[in-house]
Amino acid sequence: MSVAQNPLSIKVTLPREDAALLTIEGDLDIDTATELQHHVANQLHHGRRHFLLDVSSVPFMDSSGMNIILRVYQEVRQISGGVYVISPTAAVRRILDLTGVSLTVQTVESVEEALTLMDAQRDAGQLDSEQPGESAE
Repeated sequence: MSVAQNPLSIKVTLPREDAALLTIEGDLDIDTATELQHHVANQLHHGRRHFLLDVSSVPFMDSSGMNIILRVYQEVRQISGGVYVISPTAAVRRILDLTGVSLTVQTVESVEEALTLMDAQRDAGQLDSEQPGESAE
């Protein structure tokens, strides 16, 4: 399928200062994956550490799209960030499961669930970094 038949559309919103929600529509493949990569790089440049990738309107994803997701995951791990794949279609979920990406990158059903996980991981990180006898006041 050519890009003209199912062009990629990416809408970026900021649910929080350090988080970018990328709502992706269309095929995420070798012809369109670099567009997602550019959006992610731009958000990293602006200090975003958490990426919520809404792929509920992505009917097809090949290894190029999967590789972008893994690269984002590797980059944000170095800055204590996170990547959340939101509501993948059956075809995208199958690719993530077959390749093992779903074991590494968290898959959630909603933006709210991703934000809740972000909070829980942040709170756990703060607790882990406290010294015995100190409080997080």
